[in-house]
Amino acid sequence: MNERNNPKLTALSQNLRKEMTREEKHLWYDFLKKLPTTVNRQKVFGIYIVDFYCANAKLVIELDGKQHYDEDGREADRVRDEYLNNLGITVVRYTNRQIRENFVGVCKDIEKRVGNTSSTASGPPCLPAGRSFRGS
Repeated sequence: MNERNNPKLTALSQNLRKEMTREEKHLWYDFLKKLPTTVNRQKVFGIYIVDFYCANAKLVIELDGKQHYDEDGREADRVRDEYLNNLGITVVRYTNRQIRENFVGVCKDIEKRVGNTSSTASGPPCLPAGRSFRGS
């Protein structure tokens, strides 16, 4: 089902954009929002909502908290990743800890994955963890 036909998921995705985690805010305001290519927050795909999506690179960026570490969470992620992969979308996951402790490394990895879809070589600088960002 398309997100346009699912008002519950559309409303949920809008709410999730307003209620981002600290790590999501950091990645969004200090890096993804400034990329020269469009990245969407809380994008609906079928019955799933992904954290961030870059259509030009067909790349989903997920930030994983502790709910993703148990067996049920890993299985749910596997099923969702398989669904997205079948749509031709690559899924990359980073832990919240990686965002807090290796923000620059995460940004560089995303830049590499976005690749030639934008001029990321001259894109925004990655602000290290602990720097202020809008919304905190």
